[in-house]
Amino acid sequence: MPLQPSDYSWQQTPTTVFLSLPLRGVCARDADVFCAESYLKVNFPPFLFEVFLYAPIDDGNSKAKIGNDAVIFTLYKKEAVMWETLCMSGGRHLEIIFPEELAEEDRVPAPRSAGSISVSFTPRVFPTALRESQAAQEEEWLHKQAQAQRAMNTDAPEFGDLKEEEKNPEWLKEKGNKLFATENYLAAINAYNLAIRLNSKMPVLYLNRAACHLKLKNLHKAIEDSSTALELLTPPVADNADARMKAHVRRGAAFCQLELYVEGLQDYEAALRIDPANTTVQNDAEKIRNVIQGTELKSQ
Repeated sequence: MPLQPSDYSWQQTPTTVFLSLPLRGVCARDADVFCAESYLKVNFPPFLFEVFLYAPIDDGNSKAKIGNDAVIFTLYKKEAVMWETLCMSGGRHLEIIFPEELAEEDRVPAPRSAGSISVSFTPRVFPTALRESQAAQEEEWLHKQAQAQRAMNTDAPEFGDLKEEEKNPEWLKEKGNKLFATENYLAAINAYNLAIRLNSKMPVLYLNRAACHLKLKNLHKAIEDSSTALELLTPPVADNADARMKAHVRRGAAFCQLELYVEGLQDYEAALRIDPANTTVQNDAEKIRNVIQGTELKSQ
């Protein structure tokens, strides 16, 4: 029985749909790609991916790029509208037939009796409504933050000669931020390094150090620090959304500078799922797609 990939991602503009389908080891020789006006299929044994599209596409001009463990589709819509989803929710339309005549008592319901209810609201740390949030995940995130604040390692002998403020990771983080602002990236890394030795559970330290490594073209270190930040930024809640978005962008930028464009695009698309309205990330993701599609020189 074929395996059905489910880890695809897609983005759209009013005229175009971009679909990224990761398939490890996929190559043009062994993959069978079929595209019709409302149907898309990729057969790469043992994987079989198929989707009935939300709306018709121009299958004559749409494109597929196979390589780097992924199939990247550029699908041109026949009608310039935003799709609600990638695929149709069902293959058939249901016709509901109502009886022409209803008994009077069935047609007009009896009036409801009047009454009143009392509503009490639970105090919440997060600003979202309880029905729209994941309370358990939010509580776990708060607990992790409290643990991180207590995870200090100032008693080690190597820290004995430090000034009192130099034993404070928050102070070191601010110092690193100021050094970064003056483009003194090596000194900023040293500040973040010491802060991490004092407290290795603060994701912002890895996130900021990744930015320094990115500036210095230490790309593998930037990827490593961004990945560590993402591991610490769990569970995903609204309070850490901005940090998660930055971590994905920085890791994606490092991947792209290593010419690992598919991996980079996946990170940029993850960032857009967190912040869909970010035009800078949208534009960068579009450039990466162009590189993958071969419509833009890598040197640009």
